[in-house]
Amino acid sequence: MTDCGRDAGGRTMLAGMLADSHLMPIELLPAKAAEHAGAAGFTEVTVFLADLRGEVLYPLTEDTLSGSSRDDPPLRIEGTVAGRAFQYGEVLAAGGPGRWWVPLLDGTERLGVLRVTSTHDDVRARQDIDSFAALLALMIVGHRNTSDPLAELVRTEPMNIAAEMQWTIMPPRTFADGRVVISAVMEPAHSISGDVFEYAIDGPLVHLTILDAMGHDTAAGLCGALALGACRNARRGGADLLATGEAVEAALIDQYRRKRYVTGILATLDTRTGVLSWVNRGHLPPVVIRGSRWSANLSCRPAHPMGTDLGIEGTVCDEQLQPGDRVVLYTDGITEARRAGGPEFGLARFTDFLIRHHADGLPVPETLRRLTHAILDYHNGRLQDDATVLICEWLGPTTGPSEQAAALTGLPEPDGHPRRSSREHDTPEGGRP
Repeated sequence: MTDCGRDAGGRTMLAGMLADSHLMPIELLPAKAAEHAGAAGFTEVTVFLADLRGEVLYPLTEDTLSGSSRDDPPLRIEGTVAGRAFQYGEVLAAGGPGRWWVPLLDGTERLGVLRVTSTHDDVRARQDIDSFAALLALMIVGHRNTSDPLAELVRTEPMNIAAEMQWTIMPPRTFADGRVVISAVMEPAHSISGDVFEYAIDGPLVHLTILDAMGHDTAAGLCGALALGACRNARRGGADLLATGEAVEAALIDQYRRKRYVTGILATLDTRTGVLSWVNRGHLPPVVIRGSRWSANLSCRPAHPMGTDLGIEGTVCDEQLQPGDRVVLYTDGITEARRAGGPEFGLARFTDFLIRHHADGLPVPETLRRLTHAILDYHNGRLQDDATVLICEWLGPTTGPSEQAAALTGLPEPDGHPRRSSREHDTPEGGRP
């Protein structure tokens, strides 16, 4: 096929899929993807989606979406080529010429992988499938809040009511532009209760929030959701950090009459200057990690937890960051995880884990995936409290795409090669730090 013919085939593939997407139910996506991919020389395109915990990859097929079959065993992420493509953001050979595993990304959020077979085995074919993968990811995410089969497919166990609410109101777990890389995780993924995280971009400002509602039940989930809604409402109405905290407190007192409370950190990063401003409402202090050697707690006199009305005045504190600094917000379930009769996971172990995996050059989402697995392992697979981490790395003031942001989030090069050193590929997964 000539270059002109391949150009036309690639355009036909994308245009056909886009045209069908407007009125296409998610159940038809696998068949339509295979149909339109044929125009560009792809004889197989199969979607695999990662579960919420990042352990397995489930095939997205007409049978699995219709609920009639889930007999095909999922692929393990650990120890498989498909899993490695997901972990590191690489296009990898899938057993023969013209067969690849391709990362499936919505922006920088990892959804899963594609298994692809092509009549062509060159850079151009990889560029075409990369564009097709981006389109498929957008379509899948567009159906995510309206498709029960999609929600069910990525669960490995039943989900409680609080988790059902929290996952619906959370932003994507990974975001990046030329200025920041943000990534977050929550565990136990299927039974979280009162933890929530939030980030939002407001011109040059990046708002970062982590909240921990008292309790471990559905009421905690309701309380956390109310606190997040009040936080967003106040912030979008122009409230500063102190006023936002007060608005959350007012909403909680109005609803619960001082019987429930929420701790949290409300922060804003000015990407033009690298100044981080934050208010501590009875929560664990943020941590800053600088390079691969240094970390520090950010001290700031805390006000009382929101909803208690104890009258302890809040304080806005500031910290000057350097490019490459990572701000870490977390809840106590991270550091207080322990085996029966054993020591807590602890802040030192937690920060050391992040520093070592940063030094290994892992994408930030992969570091957090491994962290949650390490904490679960440390707690014998069952946490007694929600464990949430939100990491924001400040890169600098430039808004445009950057190689650094791409590497930190595991975006593959257009030719399929990794953007970072591969020396960490043999690092044991999530082992005890």
